[in-house]
Amino acid sequence: MKSPSALRTFIVTGIALFMVALDNLIVTNALPEIREKLGAGLEGMEWTVNAYTLTFAVLLLPSAAIADRYGRRRLFIGGLAVFTGASAAAALAPNIGTLIAARAVQGAGGAVIMPLTLTLLAAAVPAAKRGIALAAWSTMSGLGIALGPVLGGAVTEYATWQWIFWVNVPVGVVLLALAPGFLAESRGALRRLDIAGTLLVTAGTLGVVLGLVRGNEHGWTSPQVLGSLAAGTLFMVAFVGYELRTRQPMLPMGLFRSRGFSVVNGVALVMSAGMFGSTFLLIQFLQGVSHMSPLEAGVRSLPWTGMPLLVAPLTAPLIARFGVRPVLAAAMALQTAGLVWLAAALAPDVTYGQMVPAFILCGIGMGLFFPPLARAVLGFAPLEFAGVASGISNALRQLGTVLGIAVFGAIFAARGGFTSPQAFTDGLQPALWLGAALLGVGAAATLLIPGALPLHPQPAPTPKERETDTDTAVTTT
Repeated sequence: MKSPSALRTFIVTGIALFMVALDNLIVTNALPEIREKLGAGLEGMEWTVNAYTLTFAVLLLPSAAIADRYGRRRLFIGGLAVFTGASAAAALAPNIGTLIAARAVQGAGGAVIMPLTLTLLAAAVPAAKRGIALAAWSTMSGLGIALGPVLGGAVTEYATWQWIFWVNVPVGVVLLALAPGFLAESRGALRRLDIAGTLLVTAGTLGVVLGLVRGNEHGWTSPQVLGSLAAGTLFMVAFVGYELRTRQPMLPMGLFRSRGFSVVNGVALVMSAGMFGSTFLLIQFLQGVSHMSPLEAGVRSLPWTGMPLLVAPLTAPLIARFGVRPVLAAAMALQTAGLVWLAAALAPDVTYGQMVPAFILCGIGMGLFFPPLARAVLGFAPLEFAGVASGISNALRQLGTVLGIAVFGAIFAARGGFTSPQAFTDGLQPALWLGAALLGVGAAATLLIPGALPLHPQPAPTPKERETDTDTAVTTT
C-alpha cells in the first residue's frame, strides 16, 4: 500500500473498521454500571448488546446492494454519519429505552460501514498487493475486538459509561471530513433491492429474540411470549419461502444445497451462540462476583479476547498441512474444553488463576476458528457468489450472537440472578454447560464437512441466481 491513494483509503477505512469492531465488545464491561445508573434489569442489558448486533446482522447484505446502486463512497459516508450521530445519542441517553434505540441505529450504521471498508480498500490497492491489504484490514478488525473490553473497562473506570460512546464522535467527525477527499467513488452492477426479504427476516428474528428475552419476566406460557415466538417463527418461515421464489434473493437458497456450505455456516452460528452468549455473562461475573474493576475485568479477559491475534497467523500452515476440517474441529474442541473447564470450576470464590487456563483454551480455539471458516465458506460457494456467501456467514454469526445472549440470559434469569454472588453463580453455571454442549455439537458437526474444498463447488448457480451481483465482499473475521 505504497501509493498515496491506497494509503489514504486505508487510513479512513482502517480507522472506521476499528471503531465499528470496537463497539461490538466495548459495551460489555460497562454493562454493570449501565444497569446501576439507568436502573436496567437483565432484559435491558441484553437489548443494549442485541439491538446493535441485530440491526448489524440483518442489514449487512441489503447495504451492499444499496451501495452498488448509489455509490460506495456515498453510502460509506452516510453510514459513518449515522454511526457517529447514534453514538452521541447513546451517550446522551437518559434511560435504557433510549440507549437501546440508539444502539439499534448505531448497528445499522455499522452494517453499512464494515463491508464497504474492505470493498473501498480492495478497489484502491493493486491486485498484487491485495493480500497485504486484506491482512492489514483483518488486523484492524482483530485489534478492535481484542481491545474492546480493555478500552471499555478503562473508560468506564476513569470516566463514565457515556464516554464509551462519546469517543466515537470526534473520530467519526474527522473521518467524515477526510472521506470525500481520501476515497474514490465506485459502483457495482445494479440489482433489485430485496426489501421484502429484509423486512421478513428482521421481523422474524426480532419476534424470536423478544420472546426469549421476555420469557422469564412474563412467563413462558403468557400470550405475549407465546405470540412473539410464534410470530417470529412464522416470519422466518415466510422469509425462507419468499427467498426461494423471488428472482433476486438477498439470501440465495441454492447455496445451501452444498452440504459443506450448510454445515460450515451451521457450525459458525452455533459457535457464536455458545461462545458470545457465555462471554456476555462471564464479563459481568468478573465484576459482580470476583469484584474486579471494569479495567481489571477487561485486562484479565485478554488471554481470551487477545489470543486470536497471536494464534490466527499460525492457521495458514496448519491448514496447508492438515486441511480445513481438522483445524475447524480442533478449534471447536478447544473452545468446548474451555467452557467445560469454566463450568466445572465456577464458584463464588473461584480465583482468577483457576479461570486463566480456560480463557487461554477458548482464545486459542477462537484464533484457530475464523481463518479456516472463511476459507470453507468461500470454498464451498460458487465463485460468482463469493461476496454473498461471505456476507451470509457474517450475518449468521451475528444472529448466533443475538440468539445466544437471549437464550443464555433466559437460563440465567430462570436459575439465578443479581441478588448475591451465589445466585449469580447458580444462574451462570447452567448457561456455561449449555454453551459447552452447543460447542461440542458444533465440534461433532465438523466431521460432516467434506474433507477437501472443491475447486468448482456444486451446485452451480441457476440463471436466476447469476443475476445477483457479488462484488461487494464481507470477509469473515
